[in-house]
Amino acid sequence: MQADFHCVTTWSYRGLRWEGWSLKDVYDTFVAPLAPAGATDSYLELRAQDGYRVSLLLADALAPEVLLADRLNGEPLSTEHRAPLRLVAPALYGYKNVKHLSAINLRSDYEVGLVERNTRAHPRGRVAFEERGRGLPGWLYRILYRALFRPTLWRYQRIARAAAEGRHRRKG
Repeated sequence: MQADFHCVTTWSYRGLRWEGWSLKDVYDTFVAPLAPAGATDSYLELRAQDGYRVSLLLADALAPEVLLADRLNGEPLSTEHRAPLRLVAPALYGYKNVKHLSAINLRSDYEVGLVERNTRAHPRGRVAFEERGRGLPGWLYRILYRALFRPTLWRYQRIARAAAEGRHRRKG
């Protein structure tokens, strides 16, 4: 599948080529048969190896373009690109695209993950509706994120350079 990846902070990678398995096929084959009879589960909870977790509305999770990816641009996922498996949901912002995927659970209710709680992220996170956060309209978040993006990136780069220099000094 070729798809764009959108971060809630307004940057995007265009035309990424992902390979893997349809989440709907995996759900139909392995998850749904284990659900108790009469269950009214409306959400999937996806967990990462590092404890990160998100809840997805079942309708969003089972969209035809949602993949469990193990390859990016013709190559196996690297650790940098969140191997061995990651969720790719192009219609949702990146915070819903779980990296280092380790578990999929059915839920009857929506549970807010730590990152969503700390950032006040929108529970659905649909790109087409600019569902970036809770409490303010999406267009206002877009303006705020664009204003903060460059200073924040500069700060992270400065911290990374200082850390790299510290490692270099210790080796020498």
